[in-house]
Amino acid sequence: VTAHDVSDMDAIKDRYGVPSGVRSCHTALIGSYVIEGHVPASDVDRMLREQPKVAGLAVPGMVMGSPGMEGGMSRPYTVVAFQKTGATTNFASHS
Repeated sequence: VTAHDVSDMDAIKDRYGVPSGVRSCHTALIGSYVIEGHVPASDVDRMLREQPKVAGLAVPGMVMGSPGMEGGMSRPYTVVAFQKTGATTNFASHS
């Protein structure tokens, strides 16, 4: 893993086609895919196995109960697959 602290994250998200409706706090690149926010590792593994024709996966916002956001009041959340066009589909649900 190589981490880069960047002050203008919107420019990074724009560069890699992350639609505004799914943006979150973190952006990662894995091969040709973009991972946005607190996406569970199991969903990333599944995406890499299945190789769907998507730009990436996202957990919009900072959802309590998602990886890295444990503690407090957890709530169900959805991992979405997104296209650079802004189209999204549900990829996984977590409770």
